[in-house]
Amino acid sequence: MAETPVHPDLEALLLLATEPVPVAALAGAVGRTVQEVSGELHALADHYTTTHRGFQLREVAGGWQFATRPDEAELISDWVVTGQQNRLSQAGMETLAVIAYLQPVARSRVSAVRGVNADGVVRTLMSRGLVAEAGSEESTGAGLLVTTDLFMETLGIAGLDELPPIAPLLPDAGDLEAELAQLAIIPDEVEDTNE
Repeated sequence: MAETPVHPDLEALLLLATEPVPVAALAGAVGRTVQEVSGELHALADHYTTTHRGFQLREVAGGWQFATRPDEAELISDWVVTGQQNRLSQAGMETLAVIAYLQPVARSRVSAVRGVNADGVVRTLMSRGLVAEAGSEESTGAGLLVTTDLFMETLGIAGLDELPPIAPLLPDAGDLEAELAQLAIIPDEVEDTNE
């Protein structure tokens, strides 16, 4: 009786892996010897190379993993930078909403409203072109954040006046700022655990 091919099983396991998987772990998972699995992995790697795939199977850091081919790096980088694949995290959406409704707004104020340090999230939003710095606060010199044309284009709105109204039960921006000032929240002392 012929053994069933192990290639599909190895491919399935490696597609799920987020880090290199040792040959011994793969062998245990598919019920084959380390030597058999090692041979199969090398055969798969050669197959992907000779058939000119956009990905490769490589042995790295004590295990095996799928990766895009180095000659596809520019394409992948461009695609990721334009945000075609990555969605905003919950923290990203919250931060973007705070900036959209309170702009122009200092980073410290964004952090105070969210209750966590938002610097990392703001950097992500800036790298995606959704937020930019425009001017600085007179009293502190802190850069002021605003949304960009790309933000409005992405939302399909012509202007900020087309943003949906904030829920009527929420305090307006002035009241919120006064309340935050009373509480003396210092945003740099709070860390953002969402990013």
